[in-house]
Amino acid sequence: MKLRLVLVFLLISFTITAQDKNKNQTILVDGNCQMCQKRIQNAAIKVKGVKYASWDIPTNQLSLVYNEKKCDIKTIHLAIAEAGHDTDLYKAKEASYQNLPPCCLYRDPATKEMEHH
Repeated sequence: MKLRLVLVFLLISFTITAQDKNKNQTILVDGNCQMCQKRIQNAAIKVKGVKYASWDIPTNQLSLVYNEKKCDIKTIHLAIAEAGHDTDLYKAKEASYQNLPPCCLYRDPATKEMEHH
């Protein structure tokens, strides 16, 4: 009987610990189109510990699920900024931004009217 109680307690403890390490968070990331979407999501997913990344074009919100024991939110922001996209925490370097395709140059309001692929 005691062994069963110990096993149940250990199982519950492991389950709670496993749930604690994953964090859901939404951040703002500037971009225009599906090419931006793919680039932003790929930059986030390449960060070790990120399990899910989905960027919504109309709202510019990136929904994330990541393991807090393997990465932090600043690292994710930096990876996205290095890919050329401003976040609500970091601004992309000018060189990274200028390497984006013309329709993805989101800082220029005229690009919102361009044909996006």
